[in-house]
Amino acid sequence: QRRYYAAGTLEASRVTELERLGMVWSVHASAWDTGLEVARSYAAVHGHFLPPANAVWGSGGVGGGAGSMAIGVWAKNQRAAARKTLENAARREAGETGVPYAGELSESRQEALTEVDPGWCPAWEIAWQRNYRLALAHVKAGGSLPAGAGELVVQGEDLGVWIAGQRVGWDRLMPAQRYLLETLGIEPAAEGEMLGPVRRSQDERWNTNLAAARQFHAREGHLRPARKHVELIDVGGGGEGGQEAVKLGAWLDNTRKRAAKLSAERRGQLAGLGLEWAAQEGSA
Repeated sequence: QRRYYAAGTLEASRVTELERLGMVWSVHASAWDTGLEVARSYAAVHGHFLPPANAVWGSGGVGGGAGSMAIGVWAKNQRAAARKTLENAARREAGETGVPYAGELSESRQEALTEVDPGWCPAWEIAWQRNYRLALAHVKAGGSLPAGAGELVVQGEDLGVWIAGQRVGWDRLMPAQRYLLETLGIEPAAEGEMLGPVRRSQDERWNTNLAAARQFHAREGHLRPARKHVELIDVGGGGEGGQEAVKLGAWLDNTRKRAAKLSAERRGQLAGLGLEWAAQEGSA
């Protein structure tokens, strides 16, 4: 019936009858519409649509409950599709032929997400945009920016730590990022200024280690590094940062020992890289 409907050969009376029974003509479109509904709910509660990759949310506003979905993953996929659309458009404009449209995000869908949050697909890391938006909302509400770690934690983000990191790493930021920070009254650290150690959240440390694991797996075809193996990964905004050394072998060994304490989301990320023990809840 869906095939006939798409071809325009299904009788109108039949269409009406099937729709009365709750017929969904496009399962893919229905799933996307569900995602958009959840995105609206998430943005209404959080003040933005910049969920972490592991965020789970429901249209009723209940994270992890019945009817919930992995909205963080869904959002990540939409951003990837939007960026692919821009890249493909540039290729076609440059005269390249045969550029496929598969995997692109339609203009109407991009507009729908922009209505939810105009900044849903930034040119930089989503975590940066989320912290900026939280800081902006705090200032607009009449609050003052934190001067140190632990002074202001919003939605799990330590804004004092984040601000210190931006001031120290000012040279690695894109011009647009610097401008946004300046509008908040945030300036680069002065020469010789002591800000103290910039702590990273557990999620940030996990994502850094996971990025190293994915890089190793993509290159080697497995994830069995030596215990002392150190993986170098690129860091910094706008592709202008340096490299960070990740003790990948030690991290994997330690992570396996505490596998029983990992969230289902994190076990799934590791299982997706071929680690069978990660798929077994309660492994040690």
